[in-house]
Amino acid sequence: MDLSNLSPPKGSVKNRKRVGRGPGSGHGKTSCRGHKGQKARTGGKVRPGFEGGQMPLARRLPKRGFTNIFKKQYALVQVSDLAVFEKGSVIDPEALLKNGLVSKVLDGVKLLANGDIDRPLTVKVHKCSQAAAAKIVAAGGTVEVM
Repeated sequence: MDLSNLSPPKGSVKNRKRVGRGPGSGHGKTSCRGHKGQKARTGGKVRPGFEGGQMPLARRLPKRGFTNIFKKQYALVQVSDLAVFEKGSVIDPEALLKNGLVSKVLDGVKLLANGDIDRPLTVKVHKCSQAAAAKIVAAGGTVEVM
């Protein structure tokens, strides 16, 4: 087998539709555009959301509030989740990703105080609640805010 005799799987490649090539092709004359109207014209397109002059859905719905485009979104980790790590280990966002405690780091990792911890750990996160930091320090560990 070499590059000269490779071919795609059967049925995966279709011939393109050749329009405007006479009446015998079945796609002649109007070239599948029908008669007259905006979509039959050269360059005749309707923009996304256009409803033929009817008030578009996006303009019919009420608008309220706003979306803050600068809002930071943190991946949340609970103190109880840190029980999977061994005593004295260093926990950073990469370790959390590797162990499946967060799926994405997003804008950072925030540690919250839900649950208890019984082993000393070094935790390096972007944000940490005061209660979570107190629980880690009480267990003999340290918290570093990156």
